[in-house]
Amino acid sequence: MDARVVSIVDDDASFLRALQLLLRTAGFRVGAFGSAEEFLRAAPDTPACCLVLDVHLGAQTGFDVHEGLAAAGRRIPTIFMTGQDDAPTRERARHLGAVAYLCKPFEDAALIAAIEQALAGDHEGSRSPTT
Repeated sequence: MDARVVSIVDDDASFLRALQLLLRTAGFRVGAFGSAEEFLRAAPDTPACCLVLDVHLGAQTGFDVHEGLAAAGRRIPTIFMTGQDDAPTRERARHLGAVAYLCKPFEDAALIAAIEQALAGDHEGSRSPTT
């Protein structure tokens, strides 16, 4: 499996396209999905080594997706992102073992650094998510 495959799930089509372009330019292979359902349909065939998940996706949240994958035995280092930051959301991301927690809008470099951290396996233990 290619160690630089990143899946992004965000229901904002223009933001999703921008992230896809950013990450491809940075040398990653990218799978882009506009909904939790679209990602989950593709998940069995998606070799993602890192998952960039919007928290607020509609019927299913990014947290739901992450928990469902974990319950199925598929643990993918996850970076949560949100435009609606609050303490309970940050705490839930931390509790779920997020590699990072990014508040939109965030710096491109912050996302790339978080992905590099995830791909390096530097996400174990009790790291606090970044804000």
